Order: sequence, then structure tokens, then C-alpha cells
Amino acid sequence: MSSSSNNNLTMDEKANRPQHLDINRKSSFEDSPSPLPSPAIATTPRPKPKVSASMIIPIWITLSSAVIIYNNYVYNTLNFRYPVFTVTWHLFFAAIGTRVLHRTTPLLDGLKDINMTKDLFLKSILPIGFLFSGSLILSNTAYLYLSVSYIQMLKVSLFVSCVALTSQGELGFSMFGFCVQAAAVAFEASRLVMIQILLHGLKMDPLVSLHYYAPVCALLNLFTLPFTEGLAPFYELAQLGPVVLITNAAVAFLLNIAAVFLVGVGSGLVLTLAGVFKDILLITGSVVIFGATVTRMQVVGYSIALAGLVMFKTSGSK
Repeated sequence: MSSSSNNNLTMDEKANRPQHLDINRKSSFEDSPSPLPSPAIATTPRPKPKVSASMIIPIWITLSSAVIIYNNYVYNTLNFRYPVFTVTWHLFFAAIGTRVLHRTTPLLDGLKDINMTKDLFLKSILPIGFLFSGSLILSNTAYLYLSVSYIQMLKVSLFVSCVALTSQGELGFSMFGFCVQAAAVAFEASRLVMIQILLHGLKMDPLVSLHYYAPVCALLNLFTLPFTEGLAPFYELAQLGPVVLITNAAVAFLLNIAAVFLVGVGSGLVLTLAGVFKDILLITGSVVIFGATVTRMQVVGYSIALAGLVMFKTSGSK
């Protein structure tokens, strides 16, 4: 009797055991993570705002002219003659501004396409940033010694004869200022060549470039500041005022934002013609606002340089 009950119990256990096992297996399957990966959710990239060429070109010309005229006003009218400090402040402002835009707008989505390694930073970004820093400091220093109109003529005068004509007609000519501006052009040309060599294949628009270069240049300038201008600019900040300080840097930063849209809508020839028109407006504004004198000889030399530049760009675009 006991053996039969044991057999029956064994039979019952055998009958019930698969059910318990199935329940345990089911619960353990539900508790354990799924071996299959969760389906990927496609994220729609934030579209960049589109601006027509007829809208962005006047904006770029206005901002580009405003930066130069504003800087000249700060240096010569407000007598805040500290270009190294001014450029350093602009770069710190740009470094912060690009990071804010990266978090809040799609304007710097191009950063996702760049694999910034330590080797790339040390061998490419750092030397290019050094040249960029030198170009900015030298070009801003030139405004302490030369007029806005003459500097714009020098930037366009590609030929020695044109430089001679514009220089001979400059009433307030300064050899030191001329050498500083020439060095600024050399630094800028070297920077552009280095970009072609070191960053070949990387698509970096002006704002993405500023995101990487601004902190580097700001720190380089900050290192040179004690040896060039010392603490003098900090003592005169109260005289300059926070409104001028912030708006001056903001206009320069807005110019870089406008440059992003400008590059996207215009061909090389269109950009060249826009730059020529900007230079003409700057020279006119320098005469009207600052009372600069432009002689007939300068007009002749500048016109020859402009004609040569447009012909070169036109032949190159064919």
C-alpha cells in the first residue's frame, strides 16, 4: 500500500514537474534581459536654416564693414589702443559662443563629421591656430598706424605697381604700419596654405573652424599679452565700458555666423565680387566717418588692383 502510494506520488510529481519547470522557465525568461537588441530609433537631424544669397550677402557686407569700422573706432576714437587684448577678448567670446550654439542650434552639426584626435590637434589645429592668432593681432595692430581706406587697398593690391601707387598717394603713410599689415597678409596666406595641406579632406565651415581655433588662439594670445601690452588694458576697461566691450565682440562673432551661410550660397566669383563691394564701401565709410583722405593716385592703383583681381577670378572660374 505504501509502495503504491509512493508510486502514485512519484507519478504525480512527474506529472506536475513539467508545469513547474515551464512556469519557472517562463518567469526567468521574463526577468532576464532579451538577447535581441532593441530596435534602433532613427533620429531626424536638425535642419539648418536656409538663407538666400540676396539676403545673406548684404548682411555679410554690413557685418564685415561694421567689425572693421567698430575696431577702428575703439582703437583711434576711444583711444583704447590694445589690439592684442581686443583680439583675445573676441576669441574668448567666440569660444564660448560656438559652444552655446553647438548645444542649442544645428549650426555646428558639422562637428559630428570630424574625428578630432590628439595627433590631429597637435599637428594641425595648433600650428594653424598660431598663424591665425598672428594674423588677427597684426591686422588689428595695423589700424593703429594706417587708415582704414589704405589698409583695404593694400589687401587687394596684388601687384607691386599697385602697392606703390596706393602707398605713394597715402598722406599718412607709416612704414611700420605697412610692414605690420604686410606681415598680417603673409600670416593669413600661410594659414590658408596650411589648411589646404594639413586639413585636406576635412570639411570645416567657418563656424566649426572657429570652434576649434578660438580657444587655441585665445590661450596663445593670453600668453603673449603680458609681454606685449601688460596690465594696461585692464586698467582702462572701465573707461571703455561693458556695452562697447560686449557689442564689439558680438559683432565680430555674428560675422562668423554670417560667413557660414555665405559660403553655402555663393560661388567663388560671387564671394570675390561681394568682397570688392565691401572694400569700396569701407573706403567710402572711412572717408565719410573718419575723414580719411583718398588721393587720385590711390584710386588709380586700387582700380587696377580690383580689375586684376576680378579678371583672375573670372578666368579661374571658367
